[in-house]
Amino acid sequence: MIVTRRLASNFALDRAVQWAAELGKPLLIFEPLRSGYPWASDRLHKFVLEGMAENRRRAAAARVAYFPYVEPRHGVGRGLLETLAKEAAVVVTDDYPAFFLPRMVAAAASQLDVRLEAVDSNGLLPMRSTEQVFSTAYAFRRHLQKTLPRYLEQPPSTAPLAALRAARPVELPRDVLERWPAATDAQLLATREALAALPIDHGVTPAAFSGGSAAAEHALGRFVEVRLSRYALERNVPDEDVASGLSPYLHFGHLGVYQVFRAVVERESWDRSRLAAKANGSREGWWGMSAAAEGFLDELITWRELGFNFCAHRDDYDQYDSLPEWARQTLAKHAGDRREFVYSLSQFEQAGTHDELWNAAQRQLVRDGRLHNYLRMLWGKKILEWSPSPQDALATMIELNNKYAVDGRDPNSYTGICWVLGRYDRPWAPERPIFGVIRYMSSDNTRRKVSVKAYLRRHAPGESCQTSLFDLK
Repeated sequence: MIVTRRLASNFALDRAVQWAAELGKPLLIFEPLRSGYPWASDRLHKFVLEGMAENRRRAAAARVAYFPYVEPRHGVGRGLLETLAKEAAVVVTDDYPAFFLPRMVAAAASQLDVRLEAVDSNGLLPMRSTEQVFSTAYAFRRHLQKTLPRYLEQPPSTAPLAALRAARPVELPRDVLERWPAATDAQLLATREALAALPIDHGVTPAAFSGGSAAAEHALGRFVEVRLSRYALERNVPDEDVASGLSPYLHFGHLGVYQVFRAVVERESWDRSRLAAKANGSREGWWGMSAAAEGFLDELITWRELGFNFCAHRDDYDQYDSLPEWARQTLAKHAGDRREFVYSLSQFEQAGTHDELWNAAQRQLVRDGRLHNYLRMLWGKKILEWSPSPQDALATMIELNNKYAVDGRDPNSYTGICWVLGRYDRPWAPERPIFGVIRYMSSDNTRRKVSVKAYLRRHAPGESCQTSLFDLK
């Protein structure tokens, strides 16, 4: 369990349960957490550990063996999966197209002497159901409208472990537990002391929101009940803060897209008879739901899964050369343009620019571990404008987003970052310095379009609220 870190609405877990029943074997759920992954920090570790604690509680209630492992030092966990697999009939894991995970699964496949299956639980549309890499949201949306209905008929199980309650749980060998002890209570509680003992970045402090399936389900319920009705009109207004807040849970697999979709369907009292007959690629009207629900589903499904489509078929998803040719041409044409302001990575990281609104967005990212969706676009556009080159801008956006955003290191993250530089977009007139025909945004225009006064107050300079999170527990 390396991506889809939940015990329901999980196609990989469904497959493992199916194998256990078919072979008459007990199931072991193994959830590891490495210490040496890029950008490993208290923030990311704590969020994952809270999910592991919840999984342990739910597995115990279902009487299914669950083995949480937290690597105490770099490389100490090496060999654990191979050792476990020697006693296994089959190993099932998650198929995920980004970060270091594809390489890790490929390495496992080369080392194990037993069947290994990687299962896609990332979205509604299987990533590998098409070989086509879509260049626009419109083209992908039209494809979704043609192909998605049949997949909606095959959702993952909401209670996959129920089928195993009569089975005898597997017991791990003593020598395995002596060499690789299961995570302690203190580790799963993610206490200050437990995190301090791990070789991770302690300067990136925990986010103000908790991880785990229970927290994810609560956040989903609150969004559907309270904020969804306002989503269409106010999601781009920083002062109103009506965004779903679900992307960290989706990224770490504490919540599944089918769960979110089901909650929206129930709220809308929707059934498939309301689907439009024609797949025309339109953002509105195809689902036959309210404008708020359709706007949200377009973000959740079209835009999110568009990124998975790219990452599943392009290894260079985070590279400058993966940008559209027209975008690289216009940026190259203006690479030598004079820049009124040029900032270093350190200045960007410390919110040390001349722009009050940009600095507030950066402070939100550093302090809270998230960034308002609309301001994320402005944040990226200004990094492009104030960097020595577009290549430097890309590197800065990736570094800051992956280091601080709980939902970073994700296909959806790379969609947003590379959109700043032209991916999934088109040329925009007039041609401007630095940007060329890349879409332009400014803080002044943003202030005129949306209300940001309350946002600026919330994210004003001052001591980070993260320092007292442990004391608030």
